[in-house]
Amino acid sequence: MPYTNEEYLPSYEELTVPEIQLTSAVLRAGAHHFGKYCDNVCKEFMLCHSEEKDPRKCLNEGKEVTKCGFDFFGKVKKNCYEEFTKYWQCIDHSGHDMNLKNCRRTQVLFDNCVKEHLGQERPPLGYFAKVRTHDTNRVKPRAPQHILPDRPAEIPPLPAEPDPRARNVPGML
Repeated sequence: MPYTNEEYLPSYEELTVPEIQLTSAVLRAGAHHFGKYCDNVCKEFMLCHSEEKDPRKCLNEGKEVTKCGFDFFGKVKKNCYEEFTKYWQCIDHSGHDMNLKNCRRTQVLFDNCVKEHLGQERPPLGYFAKVRTHDTNRVKPRAPQHILPDRPAEIPPLPAEPDPRARNVPGML
């Protein structure tokens, strides 16, 4: 997509955000609780992303999602380090697909710890697939005005085609 000098491009400092440097097994182990813990922040980002159609306008919402992730995994590390470590290591060693079915015992220990220390229960199956409304304080963006082109000039009528049976063609009867 080409840009002109009039368009706003964020600076490198605006784009630079510390990343959550975790492996896939750790993210998979914490995904359900993380999703519920940061549910509103993530929905706010996705709402901005779908309404604005411009990632530059949603940088602050994206930073809030990252901040929420740091907050969640920091609390897990502080309060449930042992249980969480056992759970993600079980997932990491459960095969190439990181299947959760072999790690239900360690999952229960982790879920109980999160419930006790963070006050959050594991979301039930299908929780993230349900349709839920999201209340926001963001102003809904105005749709750009659709400008129609000017009406084209009238097309002159085509000349009438002579009747082919009435033609006098030399050499024909």
